[in-house]
Amino acid sequence: MRSYGQFCGLARSLEVVGDRWNLLIVRQLLLGPARYRDLIDGLPGIATNLLADRLRDLESAGVLERRLAPQGSVVEYALTAWGAELREPIEGLIRWSTPLMVRGPGADAFRPEWLALAVPALLAPRVAHRPTATVGLEFGGPVYQLRATPAGVEVAPHDGRALDATVRATEAAYLIGLAAGAITLTDARALGAVEIDGDEAVVRAVFAA
Repeated sequence: MRSYGQFCGLARSLEVVGDRWNLLIVRQLLLGPARYRDLIDGLPGIATNLLADRLRDLESAGVLERRLAPQGSVVEYALTAWGAELREPIEGLIRWSTPLMVRGPGADAFRPEWLALAVPALLAPRVAHRPTATVGLEFGGPVYQLRATPAGVEVAPHDGRALDATVRATEAAYLIGLAAGAITLTDARALGAVEIDGDEAVVRAVFAA
């Protein structure tokens, strides 16, 4: 493991998670335990041998662990309790990235499940009084649901429960922009980028619009 030779918490943290791909591996595992093949699919561009090396390093450092999946004898990877504490700094980096996201995805890869981490992270500091509501998120891929309560926000694949409203976006970038406050709901609708079905007041309350 690379050492900066500095008695500094940031330096020692970067010795563990500062290598290329490490925090993105943690991002995937914050979404839930994953098998090796799931990680390959969720990390477009990573080489298989590099993923194996990074998983070995993170396991040695105590960030993640290998265990048997609940069904079958397949090995899956999961964050340790200490590794899961990286959620807060990762969410902080997602919020910090807002100016970098304005230009849109371009040719970059996008996985729908990344919304499950990004949208709550972006909304958390922006909404002072959050209603209890369930809002569908559609963007040309799998349908997700945003479950808001006064305690926080969770985003997950739609489980079939009734929705108070649905936000249909032409692409996921507009949902990220709404969550970050980088674009208003009014402007997004004027651009034809977003449509709302159901209770618009609920959507405005959830997105602090």
